[in-house]
Amino acid sequence: MELKNNTILITGGTSGFGLEFSKRLIQLGNTVIITGRDQAKLDRTKESLPGIHIFQSDVSQPEDIKILFEQVIRAFPGLNMLINNAGEMRKISLHDTSIDLYNITREVEINLMGPIRMVQQFLPHLKKKKSALILNVTSGLALIPFPISPVYGATKSGLRSYTQSLRVQLKDTSVKVVELIAPGAKTPLNDKFASMDGFDDGLLMDPVKLIDVAINGLMKDKTEIYPGMAAVMKVMARLAPKLMLAQTSKPGAKLMTHTNQ
Repeated sequence: MELKNNTILITGGTSGFGLEFSKRLIQLGNTVIITGRDQAKLDRTKESLPGIHIFQSDVSQPEDIKILFEQVIRAFPGLNMLINNAGEMRKISLHDTSIDLYNITREVEINLMGPIRMVQQFLPHLKKKKSALILNVTSGLALIPFPISPVYGATKSGLRSYTQSLRVQLKDTSVKVVELIAPGAKTPLNDKFASMDGFDDGLLMDPVKLIDVAINGLMKDKTEIYPGMAAVMKVMARLAPKLMLAQTSKPGAKLMTHTNQ
């Protein structure tokens, strides 16, 4: 895949993978547009990366997606790549009765419904392009449950399934569908887990190296990209799923078994 002279929209582009993707893709000679919920963070990103284009938008809100589409296509009709990167990951004890019925599904709105709605909104435009790409960022936790983050893992498993179906349905179009199965990385997403019992932050991948692998995979036309530990998780999820679940159940074990909440 040619990774220059494209117009690329990245959701959740102010930190983590989204920010690293933006830096690399700009360096390669692409027009890069990012979204985020926080206008102040978008402004700071613009200051550090003057070549980037910013739009305030929340992928969990369907009306925001509609408005974003109108604004982006008006300003950048050449848009031909969409990277669904925005996401949220929480440690949740399902014993916690203070979490209401709306809050418990917050990650579903952002991590799963957000990308599905983004694709639904932008797909007719992308299909008109000679060469187009949809890249969905999932997780190694789509392969192996991480019990302390039960909703996050469920959303990434769902997004992986959706992405595979999307690829089949678009096989006769100009739109290539790629999944980046990301391992844990040293990004703000994982900061809240650093001090948790049983959590080894030494296993977290450098996000710069992770995006290097992702860019290389795109250039080699891979449809599924497994950086770092994600490649190990892919194999172990098949060979020893119970063992892997036992390992991923260790972080946050005290919180998960504390029933008096």
